[in-house]
Amino acid sequence: MHSPYTTNLVQIYGPERAAQVEPRLQACVARSRGRIPVPAESGWSERDALLIAYPDQLRAPGEAPLRTLAEFCRDRLTGLVSGIHLLPFFPWSSDDGFAVKDYRAVDPHLGSWAEVEALAGGFRLMVDGVVNHASTGGGWFQAFLRDEAPYRDYFLTVSGEADLSRVVRPRTSPLLTEFATAAGGRRVWTTFGPDQADLDYHNPDVLLDMLAILLSYAQHGAQFLRLDAIAYLWKEPGTTCLHLPQVHAFVRLLRAVLDEAAPHVRLVTETNVPHRENLAYFGNGRDEAQLVYNFALPPLVLHTFRTGDAAALSHWAAGLEPPSGQTTFLNFLASHDGIGLNPVRGILPEAEIAALVGQAQAHGGLVSYKGDAGGGQSPYELNVNYFDALSAPGADEPLAVQVGRFLAAQAILLALRGVPALYFHSLFGSRGWPEGVQRSGSKRAINRQKLERAGLEAELADPGSRRAQVFEGLRSLLEMRRSSSAFHPDGGQEVLEAGPGVFAVLRTSPDGAGRMLCLQNVTARPQAVRFANTVVPLAAYQTRWSPQ
Repeated sequence: MHSPYTTNLVQIYGPERAAQVEPRLQACVARSRGRIPVPAESGWSERDALLIAYPDQLRAPGEAPLRTLAEFCRDRLTGLVSGIHLLPFFPWSSDDGFAVKDYRAVDPHLGSWAEVEALAGGFRLMVDGVVNHASTGGGWFQAFLRDEAPYRDYFLTVSGEADLSRVVRPRTSPLLTEFATAAGGRRVWTTFGPDQADLDYHNPDVLLDMLAILLSYAQHGAQFLRLDAIAYLWKEPGTTCLHLPQVHAFVRLLRAVLDEAAPHVRLVTETNVPHRENLAYFGNGRDEAQLVYNFALPPLVLHTFRTGDAAALSHWAAGLEPPSGQTTFLNFLASHDGIGLNPVRGILPEAEIAALVGQAQAHGGLVSYKGDAGGGQSPYELNVNYFDALSAPGADEPLAVQVGRFLAAQAILLALRGVPALYFHSLFGSRGWPEGVQRSGSKRAINRQKLERAGLEAELADPGSRRAQVFEGLRSLLEMRRSSSAFHPDGGQEVLEAGPGVFAVLRTSPDGAGRMLCLQNVTARPQAVRFANTVVPLAAYQTRWSPQ
């Protein structure tokens, strides 16, 4: 009799090896039973919104950053956001946490597991599963360099003249990095850079170790597991090494494990790829991720405000339909990364994508490139703070106009069906941090500044400051969203025709009792919308949410 794991293990390893791996997997799951806390509520509703934040996003003298963040969130955000995507808090060597040295530890400079669990006690916690790669400075890789078992076989290496000509990846750095090991020189697969060595899931020990690690995060209170860069997990020379069948089998396998050991834990896949490919990680609506990042939304909203034309956004949003009531979109405009461009390839013409690149650069932003299969390069990501992307720093424009435009963009995010996620810097109206780029050499640092809590609190206490105006505007929108069942992620969504200058959507609660008309002027000019024989006037960038 097959278990829930058999089919996926066979797809990954073939029947003979799968039969050897499955008892070990079942033992791993058995060890987790009874050790994972079960929350009182585990579904989603209109009251759900996530904050995306680094563990050291805020600092205070003599205090562990995780404690500072938890106290600030408790004081300022209780009742506004329900959950926190806590970016990697493990010991790390680069990429602001995504080159993990020890998956089972909390960086002592940040705090301890006690602080992580305390945060999980007040908010629904999302934790990153950095499953594709590990730090070359970490214990696993150092043991690999010493040729020690079992880690000598934990990292993907390439020998001979393998065909890597079709490999798709979001970087221009060398795909392979040479390392001297006790067994001789070895070429290691490094999708994201020379400090991030790709794990070799052809080895079942790697898969079993990672599944145990992910289950341990649930034991510490995680209710969401974000699978970072999951699309690149499995590699086969001669292929694109992207979205291979074994990747989806891995996601289905993890879903089956969680359904048995921790059914309240939701899977979130991070796949910054064209929209149609991204949707594939819903699976059949019951067997893969429950939430998929809506990666096309950030560049589409930016395009909408750049042109003052909501047609492309409206057309795309009208086709958004999760495959089942067990799935929904994770909607966002900004995150710790930049604004991905791949997701709108096939939605926007290349000329419009080039215009977004030009606007970002004109507003002080940077552009990251990816290597194409033919050897060329193309823009992959805009590295710019979302506030700056919409409103050029130093522009001769009143602050009220800039704040209004920014809040208008966030209102679209909050109106759409799904669970919204707000980056810390968006919630508080941050601008770009070019000094961080100069210090680190990383383009992504422009949107990753860490703040002193006292300074942030002082700005929020000043009602005339940019931060206070943005936060109060978003507070109002979040409170309105939480108050209406029409915004339930499982509710209905009808995109209405309201002319190019207005994005209009009618949201309906799952039981049909609640209805909310959401109108957004995406231009600097007054607009008028006719709805139900009533003309609704909209000032520049005005948001109007009206119960129906």
